[in-house]
Amino acid sequence: MNLRKHELIGLPVVVSASSDASLVGLGGVVVDETRNTLRVATPKGEKTVPKHGTQFTFDVQGGQRVAGDDLLFRPEDRIKKAR
Repeated sequence: MNLRKHELIGLPVVVSASSDASLVGLGGVVVDETRNTLRVATPKGEKTVPKHGTQFTFDVQGGQRVAGDDLLFRPEDRIKKAR
């Protein structure tokens, strides 16, 4: 599955690597996406995670790791460009 073509809202996600060490291991469900960030609902509340410099593992088809830099577009533009 190519996540650059996929809607990310509603997908379970874990931050697997980040330039901000406090975000590594953060997991939850994507509730919103902007050009530069993902908002993740965690058991402790919603957290905003920057896409730049972050690796995400989405829980689809056994887990897919995606570089946040590959997702640095507005959601509607990212889906159009990936065609």
